[in-house]
Amino acid sequence: MNNKSNARVKIKYRIRRKISGAATKPRLSVFRSNSDIYAQLIDDDNGVTLASASSRQKDIQAQKAPKIEKGKMVGAAIATKAKELGITAVVFDRGGYIYHGRVKAVAEGAREGGLDF
Repeated sequence: MNNKSNARVKIKYRIRRKISGAATKPRLSVFRSNSDIYAQLIDDDNGVTLASASSRQKDIQAQKAPKIEKGKMVGAAIATKAKELGITAVVFDRGGYIYHGRVKAVAEGAREGGLDF
């Protein structure tokens, strides 16, 4: 690994020491690759993923939009899935990424979808 990804992993573990998700208030974890963005609702007590959404889903991938807009769509999609599960509050885990750009767009999309964090 190069220095940049080493630094991100260190930041990620520093964040994970402080936050944790439960069944009533799961952790909204974000992973960003060069081309796509992924979000998961995780119950850390049981080690279970409750719901997930990504920019690789057919309905989101079909839209020809910039990556930031797709991030907002992913946030809205994960909020919809959370509502179906009866979840309204989450803990946001930016995964060691700066709260900017696509990561921020996922958070804003989830907030607009009705999640509180």
